[in-house]
Order: sequence, then C-alpha cells, then structure tokens
Amino acid sequence: MTTKSKWTIDPHHSEIGFKVKHLMISHVKGKFKEFDAEINVHDNDFSTADIDLWINTASLSTDDDKRDEHLRSADFFDVENYKEITFLSTLIEKTSKENIFNLLGELTIKGVTLPVKLELVFGGIVKDPAGNEKAGFSVKEKINRKDWGLTWNTVLESGGVLVGEDVSIICEIELIKSKNTPKAMQLEATETATETESATAEELGSISS
Repeated sequence: MTTKSKWTIDPHHSEIGFKVKHLMISHVKGKFKEFDAEINVHDNDFSTADIDLWINTASLSTDDDKRDEHLRSADFFDVENYKEITFLSTLIEKTSKENIFNLLGELTIKGVTLPVKLELVFGGIVKDPAGNEKAGFSVKEKINRKDWGLTWNTVLESGGVLVGEDVSIICEIELIKSKNTPKAMQLEATETATETESATAEELGSISS
C-alpha cells in the first residue's frame, strides 16, 4: 500500500536566491527571506512529489536598501500589487544522471504564469539529532526576467545595459517530514486499501464460482 507523507521547508537551513548580471561585467546576488511550501510525497520517492511553493516578494534582499526598494517598486516586482511568487509542480522527471531530476512546473511572477524546467539535485534523506527526518535538494536554472514582465533597464554610455535579462535561480532546500500524516491522506489511503480489498474479493469470488 502506498504511503503518503507531507514535507515542509526548514527555513533555518534553506535559501531561495538569484543572481543577475550588473553593468555587463559582474553579478549581483539576492535572496528572499520569507517562503514556504507544502510537498506531498508517495513512499519517500520524491519523483512523485506534488509541490506548492510561495514566496513573499517583499522579503527580497540584496544587502542594499536603495536597490531593494527599487526592486520592490513597479519597475520590477511591484510588491504592492503582486505580493507573492508561486510555483506549482506538474512533473518530476528522472534523468540519466544519478540523483538529478528535471522539475517541471508553473512559475508565477507579477501575475504572469509560465512553464519552467528546473534542475533538481537530490542530496538524500537522513535523520537529524532530534529524530526529524530531513531531505536535501539543490535547485538551479536560468530564466529571462522579461518573460514575466520585469523589463526595466538603462542603456550604458559605453554600450550594453545596466541589468542583465537572464536571472539565475539558485536554491538550497532542506525539507522536514511531518510526523503526523494529514487526515485527508489517511482517509485516502484507507479508501484505496478498501477498494483494493473489494476488487480482490470479487476476483476470488469469480474464480471459485
């Protein structure tokens, strides 16, 4: 019988970050400080995971108050009108490389929802000193910010632009397994088991008759 489990992000050991080119010669890094997700998994097999992730857009930080204020403005994330970035998974594909998956889903930024494919590296499952079951992942990919309406830029006198269009997503995620199976999952598992038992009984009955 398939066992479902619920996992959430451990915020103290996780980071959702990004990197973008600046002045055509270097990169600026940033991160979001507030985020969470609900992940439902079958038999601890994360290729079966359903992921529902949200990020508080206003929680972004690049360690520069003036730049952060500009990023929160309508020129970029427009946090007054678009308070969340969300990601909903649609498929997790195994690749030919061990512990590396393609994570497909729908990424919503500034009210625009587009499909994305992210590289997901599975680090493994262990128990921490407190007895909690933990799972670790690294996520990375490159997206074009203009596809989601983040189009602001300034042309440089020397040529080129102030801010690059490509944004590298860089995440380190540590999940913690819920010790209590959600009631809805328990009911679903019970219903599945009952249906299987009924089907088996019918098959045995047809054989014996």
